Amino acid sequence: MSTLANQLASAEREEVARAIRLLLARPLLTAAADPAGFELVRRRRESLAQWFDYTCGWSLVVEPRRGYARLTKIRASSDGSRPARRARSGRSPFDRRRYVLLCVTAAELLSMPMTTIGMLADRVVQATAADRVLAGFDPVHRPERMAFVDVLRLLESYDVLRAVDGATEAYVESAEAKVLYRVDTTLLMRLPAAPVGASRMAVSPDEVPAHFEELLTGLLRERRYGGAVVEGTAEETHGETATTDAQRNLRLRHSVLRRLFDDPVLYRADLADDELAYVTSLTGRQILRRAVEQAGFLLEERAEGFLLVDPDAIATDVRFPDDTSTARVAALILLEPLCAAPAGMLPEQLAEAGADLLRRFPRWAKAYQSEEGAARLADDAVRVLSDIGLARVSRGRVLARPAAHRYRLTGTTSPEAQDEPGPEEGASPHGTEGTTASDGGAAEGDMQ
Repeated sequence: MSTLANQLASAEREEVARAIRLLLARPLLTAAADPAGFELVRRRRESLAQWFDYTCGWSLVVEPRRGYARLTKIRASSDGSRPARRARSGRSPFDRRRYVLLCVTAAELLSMPMTTIGMLADRVVQATAADRVLAGFDPVHRPERMAFVDVLRLLESYDVLRAVDGATEAYVESAEAKVLYRVDTTLLMRLPAAPVGASRMAVSPDEVPAHFEELLTGLLRERRYGGAVVEGTAEETHGETATTDAQRNLRLRHSVLRRLFDDPVLYRADLADDELAYVTSLTGRQILRRAVEQAGFLLEERAEGFLLVDPDAIATDVRFPDDTSTARVAALILLEPLCAAPAGMLPEQLAEAGADLLRRFPRWAKAYQSEEGAARLADDAVRVLSDIGLARVSRGRVLARPAAHRYRLTGTTSPEAQDEPGPEEGASPHGTEGTTASDGGAAEGDMQ
């Protein structure tokens, strides 16, 4: 019996570890999108909720009958590196217009368990017309309809909307398209992750631009840590609350471990003094290592910081190296000159390197084959590197960060044609030729 009990305990630990990484990659997990993954989370929901609450201070809600699990991930500061993206080819990030339409559309859907695309568009037209701050929505124009479709497709990917008749894309071609939707209003209300609702901000619309950063900070404030109330919130009149040692330690634990489990790499230089003191203390190190082990990651600790490797790539949301994006290919190739320049490179130098790539491979990166294409290619590549912690911009120069030196480019020529660079032929973490992200090396594709 003891052997059987050990086997059952081991199986439970493995399932919990796998479920943790599933939820880190997909904080909104639905039975429709991943039946096996949702069943695993449903079965181990109590252990998972306890782990996330203790380790990161994140709440997990699992609704077996409604078929979804929602992990509410809160970051210590606002982060724009993971924007909402359009479902169309290219996966371009949402612009301001689409975010506005997303908020207005979500608000209108709260009272509509069933709707058609035409009825919903009319409601959005009326809502934007009634708000003097918002630009009116005009479905007569094709770009407006395209933006609206991008919003609806995003909500469909969350299973908030389900088309029971018709196809959403048809609305791009004609405002008379007929699409019938079923709306999951309960799941819709689970989407916001901010601890403080925007409606509790005690600021008039005219004052928002001047106080935007303070308001954003106010949305992220969590009462459990105590401290001063942020200016501009409805709680401001209640003054300050004392922060106890227990609250301070809780905040440190959550702030450090949130960043470790949500970012590809965590640098010591990016930690505040009290956060660094906590993670290097005996208690902090024990908690960190235990949490990493329970989640099924491998921890690499260096003088510069910490890195988590997922040997199964379950927790991965973005892979690097990856040849599915022109910007990611360019990012990998530009790592070589960046790593060779300790003082960093100017944007003009990177643009020249991008221009050299475009000259060498004239049939590659057609979207960048224009007068300003080289500069745009370099900018997009730097954005990729910055988002995954491999580069940073300081005083107008782009500098490689320590983790960037894990990669070495051994070739940029496709074996079949001389007109396309191929990252999979030379990207090798640890400097080992032939290693790719899927081989278990510490490429970003294997890290959370």
